Amino acid sequence: MSKRALITGTTGQDGAYLAKFLTEKGYEVYGTYRRLSTPNFWRLQYLNIFDQIQLIPCDLLDSDSLSEALKISNPDEIYNLAAQSFVGASFEQPTSSGEITGLGVTRLLESVRQSCPNARVYQASTSELYGNNIWAPQTEVTPFAPSSPYAAAKLYAYYITEIYRESYGLFACNGILFNHESPLRGLEFVTRKITNAVAKIKLGLETELLLGNMDAKRDWGYAVDFVKAMWLMLQQDKPMNFVIATNEAHSVFEFVEKAFSHANLDYRDFTISDERFFRPCDVEHLCGDYSKAKKVLGWEPEVRFDELVKLMVDTDLERWTRAKAGEHFPWDAFNYPNENRILSRTWKIDR
Repeated sequence: MSKRALITGTTGQDGAYLAKFLTEKGYEVYGTYRRLSTPNFWRLQYLNIFDQIQLIPCDLLDSDSLSEALKISNPDEIYNLAAQSFVGASFEQPTSSGEITGLGVTRLLESVRQSCPNARVYQASTSELYGNNIWAPQTEVTPFAPSSPYAAAKLYAYYITEIYRESYGLFACNGILFNHESPLRGLEFVTRKITNAVAKIKLGLETELLLGNMDAKRDWGYAVDFVKAMWLMLQQDKPMNFVIATNEAHSVFEFVEKAFSHANLDYRDFTISDERFFRPCDVEHLCGDYSKAKKVLGWEPEVRFDELVKLMVDTDLERWTRAKAGEHFPWDAFNYPNENRILSRTWKIDR
């Protein structure tokens, strides 16, 4: 009999790639999604797996819907990837970020405890927990120092997962994932914002790229590699927390330079620093150490920084070329608003 998996947030980057990974392993996959006025299934359609996923409307704010999702799916494994996952938006909406990203995990774990306590639970944690600390690279024992409402909510989620594991014996683990990108990344994230702009500039559809802090450094990996690590965590004899990273840090500036260079463009001709895109409190340097994952899980990243940037630029170029030719396909960028028209209260804060 095939295993059953429930993925919360299956319409996101990680959820879609994980759904594809699990279906290829023979799992019966159920995915939750939030009902919106405009459906957001493009990633599942883009990966050609939409018809292979059993979709369940659900919301981390609603305990009843979580219980219903567990009842319907009766899962062996649960991957909680749903969250308000954009750091910048958490400054604009700190309360809802806490409710969804923090307390939503408690609602899920309590539902698991009552309905399916033998299910194994993966909780999506984040490198943002480390904030601006003095220890690098960061490991599973590095002290946390969250620097955003998003990170604070994830800190609560991390510890409530620990508490339910220790108090109720749930098989629940935290994957402390460092930044992981792909062509399915949302356009609000800086990496995809860059590669999408490079493609549009190359094709004469745009003339500039507005960015905030280009000195910030991140450990960037490939989302496809990282979802495999999620699965490996739930295959172990006992639940443990793992850092998933690449052991390399690169600045936003490096990403910009490499992306434009790959398209045979000079970033200096198109890139502008705009104060609207600076965060009230930014994390300057994150770099993970995945030694434990390598030793225990046998996991290592396969796609490194240079290859990742090129993959994302090439994909966005290919998609915009198809769009210019009038082709229709599952995609997000064509209807995404120009950020220059979006006002945020965070940029008005006195620095």
